[in-house]
Amino acid sequence: MSRYIALTGHRQTDRREVTAPARTARRGAVVGAVAVVLVGAGASADAVPGTPVTAPVVSGAVVNSGHDVIVGITRDVVFPVAVTGADDSGLAFADVDLKGPHGGFYTTDAFCETATSCTTTFTVNAHPAPGSDDPVDLANANAGTWSVDALVDAVDGDSVFAPGAGSFALKRAARLTVNAAPEPVAKGARITVTGKLVRANWDTYRYAGYAGRAVKLQFRPKDSSTYTTVATVNTGGTGTLRTTVKAVKDGYWRWNFPGSTTTGPAKAAGDYVDVRS
Repeated sequence: MSRYIALTGHRQTDRREVTAPARTARRGAVVGAVAVVLVGAGASADAVPGTPVTAPVVSGAVVNSGHDVIVGITRDVVFPVAVTGADDSGLAFADVDLKGPHGGFYTTDAFCETATSCTTTFTVNAHPAPGSDDPVDLANANAGTWSVDALVDAVDGDSVFAPGAGSFALKRAARLTVNAAPEPVAKGARITVTGKLVRANWDTYRYAGYAGRAVKLQFRPKDSSTYTTVATVNTGGTGTLRTTVKAVKDGYWRWNFPGSTTTGPAKAAGDYVDVRS
């Protein structure tokens, strides 16, 4: 089993890579074989005339149980990919490719654990290799929507290639801070709530300010478990946030960022403010 990424025009690593021509040739051969089965109205070369032959099908691929894959800059992220399908002889083996923006590419394979399901795992990361300054895997340009291609073999030797069997979002991790002041504060006075939104930079292996993003300011009364949105504020050029609100009652203030197409969501821990009459 192998896992790697091939980034066009990007960094090189010492991991084993399969060249694009070799993979294309394999895919071409498989697709051609499937086409023969289909054109032949379900007849294979060694089938008894008049006996129907069912070609394998791929019904879909689910990544990370349907959740986004969110990657920071300090650790590997491991997630499952489940390919489902059917064949009259049962599914035997799956070769799964993940393809992303700007040449993002991972591949691995696995034996199918049931006649209709093949599950494997991928490991992705965006941090320097241990003991080295060499980059590993992801770059900022790879964040966004990824697709899943699946090449599935059946027990009887038939194969099917299913491009675009599934899709998922691979996103940069985000973080939020909050500070509400003064504490304590007189009822009816103004509270200044500040904070900062940052996200993982997969090119520099640091967190950097995320500018121009809408972030919700939320409040939870002391005796409640529910946050309510009070205002929406856009981050400044370095990801900073600042607004003022009236002090009405004791409770917790936080910033809440819902995420974007390339960046995961983030919530700050609530900052408690004691409001005194």
